[in-house]
Amino acid sequence: MEFNVKKLASDAGVFFSRAMQFTEEKLGQAEKTELDAHFENLLARADCTKNWTEKILRQTEVLLQPNPSARVEEFLYEKLDRKVPSRVTNGELLAQYMTEAANDFGPGTPYGKTLIKVGETQRRLGAAEREFIRSASISFLTPLRNFLEGDWRTISKERRILQNRRLDLDACKARLKKAKAAEAKAAAVPDFQETRPRNYVLSASASALWSDEVEKAEHELRLTQTEFDRQAEVTRLLLEGISSTHVNHLRCLHEFVESQTNYYAQCYQFMLDLQKQLGRFSGTFVGNAESASPAAATSPPVAAATLPAVPTIPVVPTIVGVPNSVAEGVLNPNEVKPPASGTRRARVLYDYEAADSTELALLADEMITVYSLPGMDPDWLIGERGNQKGKVPVTYLELLS
Repeated sequence: MEFNVKKLASDAGVFFSRAMQFTEEKLGQAEKTELDAHFENLLARADCTKNWTEKILRQTEVLLQPNPSARVEEFLYEKLDRKVPSRVTNGELLAQYMTEAANDFGPGTPYGKTLIKVGETQRRLGAAEREFIRSASISFLTPLRNFLEGDWRTISKERRILQNRRLDLDACKARLKKAKAAEAKAAAVPDFQETRPRNYVLSASASALWSDEVEKAEHELRLTQTEFDRQAEVTRLLLEGISSTHVNHLRCLHEFVESQTNYYAQCYQFMLDLQKQLGRFSGTFVGNAESASPAAATSPPVAAATLPAVPTIPVVPTIVGVPNSVAEGVLNPNEVKPPASGTRRARVLYDYEAADSTELALLADEMITVYSLPGMDPDWLIGERGNQKGKVPVTYLELLS
């Protein structure tokens, strides 16, 4: 118990000494040991890394999970070391609603069939989003959290210790300065009181006492300086490790970009497939053009320009001189004749499997001849390869001049 009391009293004395030194520094009444410029640059770089890592981490979490309540729930599960429950993505939930609606409206009706196809694509989009979130969390978010909760905590702890060592060092310097001033003052007293032996003895004793204080302060200063230098070296090595942190985060950033690229490429392909499937049913919506109200047909162009573009399935009108099969969205290769001018060469970008006899199957990197016919969907062209011809999607082609 006695040892604990002495230790507590010693700690209290050290704390009071540091607090007084810090206060005097703030008031400009005490000198402060300054770190070298290289060390200050390392400190500034570390603080900058920590601040921007926190901002990037928080915003990436918002990107992956926009719902703040869901983020808080996931945070609590992680802190409690419990598995985060599987969460249905918005795309998967939309797919569920569309499928249920199709069953109620009738899966054999045009609207029901379209709902089923769109719902299936939404389900695939939701699954791709789930995989992207999982991949990004592992490859990008986890390393950022590990830095903030691991390396940065260690750096902060060693910086606090270094700050305490510096305060102790400056306090020792202040005590040594006071002791030397008092010793010089005590040593000067006998010169003015040579005729008074009693005062001379007292002054000599005071001078000797202050000499002991100076020697003690110098010893404490040497010990404190050694501890400060050792702690400064430890902290410097940790701060220089920020460069390795940047290299690691750069690698993680590349992995995040790759995951995001794969995710958007999957989404693009899913939507292309959906657009191709919906294009086969364009004839179902021909009657919609006749049911449009006169007011909508005579709307001023300015109003149409201010509204966001909404992709719709094109209505194919019947055009004089064009085979009925083309106008109705059904291609008969025997009826199609290439125009006298307007044909172009095209390189195939991706493999394409023909959905029916009106389409032409494609192989990546092959060259074909393409042209358009009046009344055709602008997303499609007529492609020819030797004696074979059929509709081909524009998005699968690179048109050559």
